[in-house]
Amino acid sequence: MKVIVVGAGLGGLTLAHGLRRAGITVAVYERDGALGRPQGVSLHVDDRGAAALRSCLPSAHADMVAATMGGPRTRTLALSEVDGQLTVVGAKPADGAVRPGRQVHRPLLRAVLLTGLQDVVRFGAEFTRYERHADGTVQAWFADGSTDTADVLVGADGIGSAVRRRYLPDVRVADSGRRMIMGAAPLRAVAGTGLPDLIGDNPAAARVRGTTMVLAVLRFTQQPVLAREKWLPALRSGVVAEAEDYVMWALPVAGQELGSPVAVWRRARELAADLHPALRSVVAEAWPEVTVALRIGTIPAMPAWPASPVTLIGDAIHLAPGFGGNLAMRDAHHLCQALTEAHRGRIALVDAIGGYENTMRRNSFTSVAAEASA
Repeated sequence: MKVIVVGAGLGGLTLAHGLRRAGITVAVYERDGALGRPQGVSLHVDDRGAAALRSCLPSAHADMVAATMGGPRTRTLALSEVDGQLTVVGAKPADGAVRPGRQVHRPLLRAVLLTGLQDVVRFGAEFTRYERHADGTVQAWFADGSTDTADVLVGADGIGSAVRRRYLPDVRVADSGRRMIMGAAPLRAVAGTGLPDLIGDNPAAARVRGTTMVLAVLRFTQQPVLAREKWLPALRSGVVAEAEDYVMWALPVAGQELGSPVAVWRRARELAADLHPALRSVVAEAWPEVTVALRIGTIPAMPAWPASPVTLIGDAIHLAPGFGGNLAMRDAHHLCQALTEAHRGRIALVDAIGGYENTMRRNSFTSVAAEASA
């Protein structure tokens, strides 16, 4: 069996590892370059993402990810300004739509996922269309005129999925009108504010003077350079040496195009100008080059479609701002299990894909609805 995966994000790469471990040939095509597109620096990994990584990745890769996560995140804190001081005024257990988990450095996680897949990932390859053949195979075309043929085509290409537009043209992404600026500041630069000690490893929402700012501290359990020596020496990305403990932050912003990362960072400084000095410091000390503005969209749940050798995972079919990476990796895990069963002759291929899609619709659409109502 051969599988073409369009998209080298967290879901696509997790799937690629799982398929290779199962003895299935896989080819990954990514429109962007090796660095990917800006998506923020942090990701909260809960039990869904952690289980997918442990199942699909080689053990050394999974150990590297676990070793470089932050501390346990069991509560969500509420902060407010009381007598001029930022104070914890409430805490909710992470037992609802936002589950307990640990924070990871997204660029480092992606670098780990790319390790060992250099021979199967092709960057700068923009998918344009596909065609199903009478023998059951699927042929994919790319913008440079090249093609590839496989038994299965998987769209793992995110919110703007070109595979979804071809496969399910009636599905539309709805722009919620919400925007979020996300960034990170080195912990060493803001440690004196007292904020990192106040919130510990848990995420926090600071509501101050009518503005809500989300914050979280990532303290690597093991420094990535040392963890690499122990777990994954083959990891050669420059992000390993550059990674340091930091505070991630997010601010809502009115819908607008903000331009370059530096322009986005400057806008964030304006939004934080009236906040508590500790919050202003986190934005002022941020790395401008990793500050991004993200649009928040939704894909309404849709009726079941007939299963075929073409399928979708992650944000290509269900959007879940804040924890979509976990659902993408879980989709990859479930699809890998289904394709492995078909590869071993235990179930027909299209039936296996249909089973995965039924599970995905039942679990992921429900999760997104729960988050929206939280």
